[in-house]
Amino acid sequence: MGLPTTSRPGRRLSTLLITVLLLGITESMIGPYLVLFGAERLRLSALEIGVFVSLTAVSGMAASVWLARRYDRRPGRWPAVLAASLAGTGYLLLLVRPSYPLLLVIGVVFLGAGSAVFPQLFALARSHADGTKAGAGRDTPVLRSAWSLAWAIGPLAGGALLAGPGYSGVLAATACGFCLVVVAVLRLDARRPATTRPAETSRGLPLSSRAVALPLAGFTLFHVAMFSGAVALPLYVTEVLDGSPGSVGWMFSVCAVAEIPAALALLLVPDRWRPRVILVGMGLMVVYLALVAAFTGIVALVLVHVARGVAIAVVGALGIGYMQDLLPTAPGRATTLFANSATAGSLVSGIAAGGLSHALGYRAALLVCAALSVVAWLLFLLAQRRVRVEPDESVTEPVAPR
Repeated sequence: MGLPTTSRPGRRLSTLLITVLLLGITESMIGPYLVLFGAERLRLSALEIGVFVSLTAVSGMAASVWLARRYDRRPGRWPAVLAASLAGTGYLLLLVRPSYPLLLVIGVVFLGAGSAVFPQLFALARSHADGTKAGAGRDTPVLRSAWSLAWAIGPLAGGALLAGPGYSGVLAATACGFCLVVVAVLRLDARRPATTRPAETSRGLPLSSRAVALPLAGFTLFHVAMFSGAVALPLYVTEVLDGSPGSVGWMFSVCAVAEIPAALALLLVPDRWRPRVILVGMGLMVVYLALVAAFTGIVALVLVHVARGVAIAVVGALGIGYMQDLLPTAPGRATTLFANSATAGSLVSGIAAGGLSHALGYRAALLVCAALSVVAWLLFLLAQRRVRVEPDESVTEPVAPR
């Protein structure tokens, strides 16, 4: 497409690393402030904002699925380029302060497509690995650590822009960020390595298989618990424990910082241990939520967020690879299934956390989130047994516990 492309495995990984970092900074730069833009600049009510956010998220899930199917039929860069281009255009259109009906159209047609970029990049990473599953397994934790680093940088950059040029600066920078993502994706070699032939090594599992449905349900519940806990925590700290908003910021900062070394440490985990490590990660989320509900000291609550960071890094990095191993001939759909489990968890979390906190109180809501994490852990454990029952359809050895 007129741009020089990378061809060596090391250069491909470097390009993907830069692309994921750019995407993470771009999304986290606008993410915390988009709702405020709707309330302060567009003068939207809470209900109008909720409808806009929900429709955008649902359209993002649909766009991710559609582009994933296109990618699996003909792997290439164009789905990621299209999604990032639409998202960048959408943020430029927000600069005109559209009416509410037009805002909904922009959210559904343009902004939602931005959700598809993340799974597309990890699908490209899978397809552009060095021809072995081990190569793909090495790439995902590295890319996931870049994503965590980006989310430690992006909100600060967005806040600085908001204090300077204001919302116009944040929206323009976000549009430029997606433009840079497009440029970075175009630098990737459009061709996959000749040694990467998943269709010849395994036909994988059907999407309707319980071995696919069970871990997907587990990942979804994990994300529901994770996001619901994040909604209830700030109110629990400030209203029940009389903590400051700044202390809440420290908690999430410690979590983000802990994700980076945790994701990189996964490079040392042998393939056959990875399903068990996912179970450990889910277990850490249970422990974290239980301790948050039990602790009353702010310092202890800050420190326990290390466990949350490790849990998110483990499930986020290894979960993507796990789904890709189950569906080796469909990396686009596999990655999208995992990404959509997080989006679905985020969608449900607001209503779930709000309803539980109103009915039971903040501490009880956190304990319910811990219980949901237990159910997620059990579902993933059952998934391992299901893979053992279907050995002939299993994709790779590491999926089944040893």
